[in-house]
Amino acid sequence: MRIARLLGTVLGTTLLTTTVVLTAPAQASTPAGRDTAALDRPGLRDSLDAVHEAGMYGVFSSVRDGRERWSGASGVADVATGRPVTPDMRQRVGSISKTFTAVGIMQQVERGRIRLDAPVGDYLPDLIPGERGREITVRMLLNHTSGIGDYIVSAFPSLAKNSTDSLEEERFRSVRPAELVRMGLAAPAAGRPGTVPGSYSNTNYVVAGLLLEKVTGQKADTYLARHVIDRAGLRHTYLPRTPYIKGPHPRMYESWFGLLDPPRDFSVYDMSWASTAGSVVSTTDDLNRFYRALLGGKLVTKTSLDEMTRTVPVSGIDYGLGIYSLELPGCGRFWGHDGAVFGAGTIALSSRDGKRQVALAQNLMKYQELDENGRPKQHPIDDAMATYIVRALCTDAPASGINHSRLTKSLRFDQLSH
Repeated sequence: MRIARLLGTVLGTTLLTTTVVLTAPAQASTPAGRDTAALDRPGLRDSLDAVHEAGMYGVFSSVRDGRERWSGASGVADVATGRPVTPDMRQRVGSISKTFTAVGIMQQVERGRIRLDAPVGDYLPDLIPGERGREITVRMLLNHTSGIGDYIVSAFPSLAKNSTDSLEEERFRSVRPAELVRMGLAAPAAGRPGTVPGSYSNTNYVVAGLLLEKVTGQKADTYLARHVIDRAGLRHTYLPRTPYIKGPHPRMYESWFGLLDPPRDFSVYDMSWASTAGSVVSTTDDLNRFYRALLGGKLVTKTSLDEMTRTVPVSGIDYGLGIYSLELPGCGRFWGHDGAVFGAGTIALSSRDGKRQVALAQNLMKYQELDENGRPKQHPIDDAMATYIVRALCTDAPASGINHSRLTKSLRFDQLSH
């Protein structure tokens, strides 16, 4: 079956449908007294509106160019009431969490508690015993060349049967990280350890979280809160301990390529299934602040950052250690990650110096139809989103002058990998 084939090869968890509901105009916030020449604010507002008009329920974003900032939102946070989205809303950011976890690991590398090229079995012999524990290194976990399979289908078994029943059945299930790892290790191997191209697997980053706990003696969420989130100065970012999101947030609608019609609200969900691979809650402004702190050397040393930005091919993306790069011809190379959970999708990209940034969040996922090979078809939302991101990152490069194919592929990366 098409869904099963998609799941069996590139397992997805992102991006939206075609329903358009009550349009709320984009809301822009401009710091008083700032020069507005750097950012095309009317163009940003119009292109963000275009994402909603193409079918996205709600979309919100923050853009930076040095000291210049723009925030906007378009569409609705709640389909039933018409409550509008606002730029400051919290969002489940999915696999952007992997960058946070990688930072925590690199901090421990700097302290000499972890060696990047040491076998993971040296630290977690009971979790990954035998040959795998000897051959898979910490670096292979972080750059997805470990060959360990993903646990998603095992965690939500109905997906392999062209059914979304388990998404609802497991809504309030709490699952321990070690159990997720067990599922991933039992899944078919994605390749030999260390071979490229690598294969994206959430299991790698659940193992990384357990490694962080082993060497620090702290729960991973506690460590990341104190040494990554607080250190970066993030005010609205956390790893949740309940199924509920604290603070203002949109409802999060999942279509699963039309199997859920109308799309179902998954904004209340136990996120233990995502663990340190994907459970962080944040805002678009906090995400920009986080990547600016990381790329500016405030969270790890230059040596660590150099290691993080050494990339290998992984599922069609140039992937480093918890961060990937994206080249926009005529505009430059940008660094960041995207993320997807049921009903929520997010992407954050920054220039290498951290000066030019965009973070965008949406609340309707897997809106596309599937082709005969079980792959999502291009949708007008995809085009509108790519146009917006290009406009946000490339002041002097008109959106019509850039080939969107690479960007669109990146926007779908976590959809096709998570």
